[in-house]
Amino acid sequence: MHKIQTAAELERRRENFMKEIDFVIADVVMAIVADFMLVWLPAPTVSLRSSLSVQAGWLSKVFYNCPDNAFQVALRGTSYSFLQRVGAIVRNGAKLFLVGTSASLVGTGATNLLINARKSIGTDFAGEAEDVPIVSTSIAYGVYMAVSSNLRYQIVAGVIEQRILDPWLHNKKLLLSMLCFAVRTGNTFVGSLLWVDYARWTGVQKIKE
Repeated sequence: MHKIQTAAELERRRENFMKEIDFVIADVVMAIVADFMLVWLPAPTVSLRSSLSVQAGWLSKVFYNCPDNAFQVALRGTSYSFLQRVGAIVRNGAKLFLVGTSASLVGTGATNLLINARKSIGTDFAGEAEDVPIVSTSIAYGVYMAVSSNLRYQIVAGVIEQRILDPWLHNKKLLLSMLCFAVRTGNTFVGSLLWVDYARWTGVQKIKE
């Protein structure tokens, strides 16, 4: 997926791509770290849940019966209330905020180390590159993932895959898998474009002249 991220960065930044290479590197590293941390994020229609511990806190009990996504199709004999579906958005949003913030702290920190290393070697690069703001970028990326990435995930997994593609192609598993892969790839590309616009809008990544 990092190739899709890079392609989106090139598409959005165009002639400023090399001038903003420090931002590009930071974004790609953040995406890689976030993807690594999100391998556990549930995407299938059926989630295998372990029983809730008696010692579980009240917050765990509130979110325990929420679906994996707000639009998930309920199994026969079960149902989800409106509040439970809203809870799925809130729960995943909180997880994605933590993942996004953590991934950005690692990504921007590593990028700044690389930038400073290159500054110490080449004077030409030192005049062009700037350190990526760590705290503001991390908070911005966490908010972006909690809102944009979260809502796009809800729609892709719950509406497009479970309610449209799966009923239509449930007997054609290969085609279903190919279309789901295409949809998720497109979602990743669009998300990368939106992140660049959002980062510029919030001021954590300013266009370099």
